[in-house]
Amino acid sequence: MNEIQAIEAAQMKKEVDQFKVGDTVKVHFKIVEGKTERVQIYEGLVIAMKNSKVGKSFTVRKISYNVGVERVFPIHSPRIVKVEVVRPGKVRRAKLYYIRKKIGKGAKIKELIVKKNAKSAKTESAD
Repeated sequence: MNEIQAIEAAQMKKEVDQFKVGDTVKVHFKIVEGKTERVQIYEGLVIAMKNSKVGKSFTVRKISYNVGVERVFPIHSPRIVKVEVVRPGKVRRAKLYYIRKKIGKGAKIKELIVKKNAKSAKTESAD
């Protein structure tokens, strides 16, 4: 393993939160203001994920005062404390850039409904 791969391996997080494009998430990240450090929450819709080892990042879009605001977060950044999934989304695209042109109800994503008793139903049907 060369030096670049060793540095990349050291910077990667051990635990990465599981979320996907279309999910509404709360990103908890650290902000440094002078000597103080605080955690700020950014809530919005994940519209894109870009994959490349340590450079893996995701884009979150929210509406703030009737203006669309997008922010790109690197997944393996030490400033990201955690990513919390508020509402899983049901989408059929890898990138949701078309949401930028939508307003109001048209910009909503359907919620993905997951059955809680999926495992118990499979075992009962096997008997």
